[in-house]
Amino acid sequence: MFWGHTQEVKQYRVHTIAFYNLENLFDTINDPKKLDELSPIMELKSNQSAIYKKKVQNMARVIADIGYESTNNTPAIIGLCEIENRSIAEAIVNDSLLARKDYGIIHYESPDARGIDVALIYQKELFSRMSTSNHKLNIYDNISKKQVYTRDQLLVSGKLEGELIHLIVNHWPSRRSGELRSSYKRIAAARLTKHIVDSLQIIDPYAKILIMGDFNDDPISPSIKSILNPKKNPKRLGLKGLYNPFEKLYKDGLGTTAYRDNWSLFDQIIITSPLLNKDYSSFQFFKAGIYNKPYLVTSQGSYKGYPFRSFSNEGFTNGYSDHFPVYVYIIKEMSN
Repeated sequence: MFWGHTQEVKQYRVHTIAFYNLENLFDTINDPKKLDELSPIMELKSNQSAIYKKKVQNMARVIADIGYESTNNTPAIIGLCEIENRSIAEAIVNDSLLARKDYGIIHYESPDARGIDVALIYQKELFSRMSTSNHKLNIYDNISKKQVYTRDQLLVSGKLEGELIHLIVNHWPSRRSGELRSSYKRIAAARLTKHIVDSLQIIDPYAKILIMGDFNDDPISPSIKSILNPKKNPKRLGLKGLYNPFEKLYKDGLGTTAYRDNWSLFDQIIITSPLLNKDYSSFQFFKAGIYNKPYLVTSQGSYKGYPFRSFSNEGFTNGYSDHFPVYVYIIKEMSN
């Protein structure tokens, strides 16, 4: 990738790091340990296997497209949520659109009651994993006092073309009982994420960390704004500070998911200060975006303009997801 200047032309290495909520991507096999029989695919009366295969193909198409126009490549790394198990991640990376990229998979089974997990896939040629761990979120219902079984948080550390980076993949508790009544769950999730970040920064204050996920909260929600405390202005960061490039997009009226004619920007990627240096001899943040190409948008009906989701009351729509993916570009100047 090239950018021209008056006196010289510099060449940059550019990679896409992305996150995508795959909207209830379950397989067709009933797992007695999970409530997967309530999933949209399992509730279909016919053609479950064919619809599952089409849903996987649709997800692979989107993943293959994210960032391609700028990098001429599929994402180097992409976090996923709302997948039931590892076999689903395997089906995606083995799709004809992605198979030649030889994606590796990092996945742990979560205790989530519905059986949905987070995962990370990465191009083995570009990223080499060094360590992985899953971190359980221990929270209890405010009323019943029973434990809430939700998604673990996934930490992956590895080298992107030789440079150490850390990725935390999240899918924080939903707003199902209402935003305010459920907010304590996401605040607890934020505290766990903050603990993981702090642990990495104690070891290395210059750690390059990307926190990605469906947070079920907006950039200005208390869980993110008060607990993680990222800044919207990258110039006001200390060494261990966080920057949320999606706060500006949110304030510009953009979102990743819609409900009752209101947009939310639940899907975000938050980064640490060392990714914001102007020394491009190592990878640095360049740009953040929402991948909302026309084919991912509902074109007609009462949900026109919303993300073109896979499932509705009528069953499978041949759509994609009720969330748009998000991404960041990171760049590095190539030596002559």
